[in-house]
Amino acid sequence: MGLALSGVAAAKLAARQGADVFVSDNHDTSELQGTLTDLKELGIKGELGQHSNQIYDADLWIISPGIAQDSELIQKGQYKDISIVSEIEFASWFTEAPILAITGSNGKTTTAHLLAEMIQTDDLHGLLAGNVGIPFSAMVLEDLENPDSKRVWILEISSFQMEFITHFKPYISILLNITPDHLNRYPSMKEYIAAKMKMWSRQTAEDFIVYNADDTILVEEIAESTSRKIAFGLGHHPEAIFQPNRTKIYTEEHATLIEMNQLALPGKHNLANALAAATAAHLMGIPNKLISVTMSQFSGVPHRLESIAEINGVTYINDSKATNLDAVQVALESFSQPIILLLGGLDKGGDFRSLLPHTHNNLKEVIAFGQAKELILTALRDAVRSTSVMDLKEALELAQNCSQPGDVVLLSPGCASFDQFKNFEERGNYFRFLVTLMEKV
Repeated sequence: MGLALSGVAAAKLAARQGADVFVSDNHDTSELQGTLTDLKELGIKGELGQHSNQIYDADLWIISPGIAQDSELIQKGQYKDISIVSEIEFASWFTEAPILAITGSNGKTTTAHLLAEMIQTDDLHGLLAGNVGIPFSAMVLEDLENPDSKRVWILEISSFQMEFITHFKPYISILLNITPDHLNRYPSMKEYIAAKMKMWSRQTAEDFIVYNADDTILVEEIAESTSRKIAFGLGHHPEAIFQPNRTKIYTEEHATLIEMNQLALPGKHNLANALAAATAAHLMGIPNKLISVTMSQFSGVPHRLESIAEINGVTYINDSKATNLDAVQVALESFSQPIILLLGGLDKGGDFRSLLPHTHNNLKEVIAFGQAKELILTALRDAVRSTSVMDLKEALELAQNCSQPGDVVLLSPGCASFDQFKNFEERGNYFRFLVTLMEKV
């Protein structure tokens, strides 16, 4: 159900395993038509532009994460007793390799990439998949065709991907943080948290939960789990494997893992991400030396506080991955210079007033764009100079005109991208393209 990347990958995996596969997407574009044509060459049937009654003849639906669990389509499928699973769940049926799964409101992608770099030894071959643009089904299919007995899966997983799991069981669940997000999808924080916590629901006493002990919500939520709980955090947690102080991270034996000034990723939020990855890597038997070397060399991933250029003394930062307001706050705390903030997109139900404390610091101006622009102005214009424009291009042009040497122009939207872009990557790539054009003028 759904012919985006994960749907196509699941269809191919199901066909490879001998299933009679039918794909259905209620959109109809030239790109989807090409995708369906390719699938038909593999013996996969399908339809576009509708979900016809034919879908109710199925024994199993593999659902796109874009289809909400309270949608009429899902409710009808459940009424007809059709088994409904996520693509992550489905792919997990066909692999015996250990799964290291990462979720949280923020930091998932950075932590997943960092951990995947650490899990590269003669004995363990880590492979990244999931909510990083690489469907788990595609990687499992490749692994079935080219088996690797040393395989370890590192999966970034969103709350959407957890909504329809039944047997998915990571060896290590890594829980980074919980802050308000996707409240346009979930009726309340309670439902959002419940979706996240499904990750460890099938784990046993043989498995691990690596959790942020600074996050009181997480501490409370995992209390009932029988899995082995391993803490990390910026505070002092005696049960943690790695402890940070002002100058270094040290081990349980009080030996130095790495000096703080050797960390490639700046910021407290990235320190938390690094501690999470290091803890999981340690549990997999990765030597501390390899962990520290990776922490000193890994400089981040695109669209996460990515420095694009300095033009006429103004620094341009792409933080398109900041799709909730907690991530925006982290971005604002990462700079001491005056900030012109490009904020907007498709509202996700967050409260833009949560940014008000930052208006007393170095937030110089807010330029709001996209569907959420009026909500942003209403929340912030009495506290900080605020302007609204139609789109990201206009926002960047205005920022360029009102910036001064020493300023930071920060794209940290705090919103989804779907009002004007296909995803946050497309939004970030467009921002990078526009800044590159400015450099050439």
